[in-house]
Amino acid sequence: MVTKAVFLDRDGVINANVERDGRAVAPTRLDEFHFLPGVEQAVRDLKAVGFRIVVITNQPDLATGRTARATIASMHDRIREHLRVDDIKICDHLDDDNCACRKPKPGMLLEAAAEWGINLGHSYLVGDRWKDIEAGRAAGCLTLFVDHGYEPERPMRPDKVVGSLAEAARFILDREPIGGVQMSTPSVDQLRVKIFADGADINAMRQAADNPLIKGFTTNPTLMRAAGVNDYKGFAHEVLKIIPDRPISFEVFADDFASMEDQACEIASWGENVYVKIPVSNTKGEFSGPLIAALARSGLKLNVTAITTLEQVSRVGEALAENVPAVVSVFAGRVADTGRDPVPHMAEALRLLRDRPKAELLWASPREVLNIFQADTIGCHIITVTNDHLKKLALVGKDLHAYSLETVSMFYTDAASAGYDIPLPAKRAAS
Repeated sequence: MVTKAVFLDRDGVINANVERDGRAVAPTRLDEFHFLPGVEQAVRDLKAVGFRIVVITNQPDLATGRTARATIASMHDRIREHLRVDDIKICDHLDDDNCACRKPKPGMLLEAAAEWGINLGHSYLVGDRWKDIEAGRAAGCLTLFVDHGYEPERPMRPDKVVGSLAEAARFILDREPIGGVQMSTPSVDQLRVKIFADGADINAMRQAADNPLIKGFTTNPTLMRAAGVNDYKGFAHEVLKIIPDRPISFEVFADDFASMEDQACEIASWGENVYVKIPVSNTKGEFSGPLIAALARSGLKLNVTAITTLEQVSRVGEALAENVPAVVSVFAGRVADTGRDPVPHMAEALRLLRDRPKAELLWASPREVLNIFQADTIGCHIITVTNDHLKKLALVGKDLHAYSLETVSMFYTDAASAGYDIPLPAKRAAS
């Protein structure tokens, strides 16, 4: 069973900050230490479904002498007594100390993960400062930012903004499959991950364009060939008449980088909503990084595709431009086909792209509807779905007892329709 955790910053998440010189800062005396409303119930609810609760807190006031170590110990004794947390990790270094634990570095999370066997890709961090969010992202957690409105430097793209730990706990409990069992009925309407339709059948694409769940489209030469497309450009322009307002990706098909560049520029000229798909390498295994970098610097919106390894994710991220929108398509389904769990793989891919705020991670080649919810849970930005998966979305939240009865009825009806018969011995038939 996967061990999951909710990592909590202390000041501003568990207990109230105090105001000094117009700034919200940590309490330095025990009489200033007060739990925020709803904290105790939130922690109880999270622990009740199996989460480890680990507090991770920067406490530089220990190093400066502003707060006595005995006072910190008393505060943490109060946390342990009332909240029953599993662990409390402290960094008492100053900003200029060369340490691996002070947030935004992920050292405290990594240490706790090693000690408790925590799967960081399935865990959450709740914090009220940009340093908390960056530490959580660096560790591969889904991050929730408690917005008190006092943060001068906003965190870069937290996965969820909430007003309190209580709200964060409700979000986690509503969305998180605990031990493989969904704690509440899943809802497609609550998904944050953007669903892109993947295919090349014009009629299916037209239907998908009328579906408000579909936020974008992708296709590729293999799908186009299977759909009987003969005129690449003609097909693309027909599709763009149907889909003028949402992102859509068309792929280059040359194998040398000079021709790829020419094709990419032509494809990009077809519409403002067009992303150009560039394979991560050519058929000789030569990395497309220089081409990706050149196209990105020219302002082309790219969808770098056919990625499977984390090394490829890292190298593609380095090649992308910081301020140009891009999609990084990791074929999670093919990763799963090799016997590897795609969830931590994709969570790590998200972490590797944290310095590219305009780059969105796409979960490609999903194998089942569950993958949509897995992608959503880790904070993946986009997932492609086929028409078959779109049809199955109608099953989300279906009553399992009713589904069982339907399955039994299906087996019975099919056996009867086939006219199956098992001749029994006369004695048994008579009885």
